[in-house]
Parts: sequence; C-alpha cells; structure tokens
Amino acid sequence: MNKTKIIIAAAAAAIATHGIFAGVPLNNLQGTGGIAFNPLAYTAGLPWDGGETNAVNDWVSKPQVGTWFVNLNDADINWYAGSVALNFAKRLEVSYGYGFINARKYGDKSIETHNLGAKLRILDENAFETSWVPAIAVGGVYKHTDSKTVDALGLDKYGFDAYIVATKLITQTPVPVLVSGGLLYTDEVVNGVVGHNDYDTVAFGNVDILPAENIAIGVEYKQGARVGDGIRNHDYWDGHVAWFVTDRLTLVAAFAETGDKDKFYRRGSAKNLGVGSGVVFSLQYQF
Repeated sequence: MNKTKIIIAAAAAAIATHGIFAGVPLNNLQGTGGIAFNPLAYTAGLPWDGGETNAVNDWVSKPQVGTWFVNLNDADINWYAGSVALNFAKRLEVSYGYGFINARKYGDKSIETHNLGAKLRILDENAFETSWVPAIAVGGVYKHTDSKTVDALGLDKYGFDAYIVATKLITQTPVPVLVSGGLLYTDEVVNGVVGHNDYDTVAFGNVDILPAENIAIGVEYKQGARVGDGIRNHDYWDGHVAWFVTDRLTLVAAFAETGDKDKFYRRGSAKNLGVGSGVVFSLQYQF
C-alpha cells in the first residue's frame, strides 16, 4: 500500500492515521511514537511481513527510526535529533532518542540529550466493538541533559516525564480527522534541553485532517510547564503538513513557535522560557 508524508510542525511535526497510514506514529523529538513534541496513543513499529508465525513475529515488531532538524534561526540555534523505536506484543513500545543542540549565538554552548522511553497501550482504538472509543496509552521518558548550561543555571541533569494520552481517528467526517490529547507530568526546562527542576502537570493535543490518502495537515500544541524557581516554559505550537512518500518513508517539514529566545539562558527572567521560532524538517523510516 503506497503512501507519502510531509509535515510542517513547531520545532517538529507530522501526523496521519495509525493502521491506515504507515508511518504514524512518527518518532518524535525524544524518540517516543507521536508527532513532534507530543506522544500519540499508537505504538511505533510495524509487524514483520510474511514467513511463518513464530515468537519473534508475534512479540517483536520491526524497528523504526526518525531524524529531526530544527532551525531556530532567530535564536541562532540548530537542533538535531535521531531515534529508534519498536514494540513488543503489539502493545509495549520502547524507544531511545538522542539530541544535539548547537546554540551558536552563545558561543560553545553545545547540549546533548538522551531520552529512554516506554509506552503501554492500555485500550485499543474502537474497543468493545464500537466506532468511537479512542486508543489510550500511558508512558514515561527518562531524560538526561549533558551541558555546561545545566550546571551554570543550577538545574538538574536528570528528569522523568509521565503521561497519559488518548488518540482517535474519526472516519465519519467528510475527510478523516485524527484527534489526540493528554496530560503530561514533567520537570522539563525547554523540553529538557536546558535541564530539569520541579514538577508540573500540563495538557497537550494534536488535530490533523487527511484530505488525501498521502497528505496530512494539522496543528500541535503543548502547554508550558511551571517548574519552580520562577521558571515557566512557553507554550509550544506548530502547524504542519505531512506527505507519505512510500509505505515506509516519511518526510516532514514544519514551523514551530517555542517562546522568547532571549530568556533561553536567563533563569532570573524565565516567565515564558523558550528558544524562539523556526522551521523543522524530519525524515522517518519504518523497516
């Protein structure tokens, strides 16, 4: 089944239909199956094709990989990310994501991030022989930030996110609509790139329409967490378009808004902490 994807989203983006459009969920910026910033309730990784049914085919999916490039030009920051994800028993997703953030404007301020994620789908989409029940999943991401910035600001290098998310593909509308939303319990400062502090619970959501079999257009939103010491992350949003190139390859393009770039390294003035706005590109591949 041939398909295509291109996405335009905030510091990342993409969307389409699980089971209908290969490629969704994507590996997000932290490696979790989702869009750019947010997770979806769907698990990453396609089943093995052909051959005899055996323990491997039944219990371990093929891996999928994702790469992201975020150019936050007004803040003079380039953000690179790569990840791999797969699932077990078609229900438990595990992922690893690596990020390299080069803040050129601030001299030698390179930042590395490592994210180890797990997601468990606890309810299948359209369960109980209905057409309206969403897929529901719970998950977490263990995060490590390696940079001199963390030490300079007195923040923690290690953090942990927990979330619950519901995702539903609505097919009764003139064109399919993918809707997803959830709650995130997090201590992240600028998506974990700057470090970690106290915890807060925030909301996130995605809406995408699928006007053609190979196109997805939508928006993504993530509420900014208040993580103590006067630090409030700015709300994130993005608008995106997705093109499914093949049943395995997904290309992504996006525009993202993350907040006031001038407050990136100034903890004392961090009511809307962010890294500015810019374009996002991604390449995703499902084996």
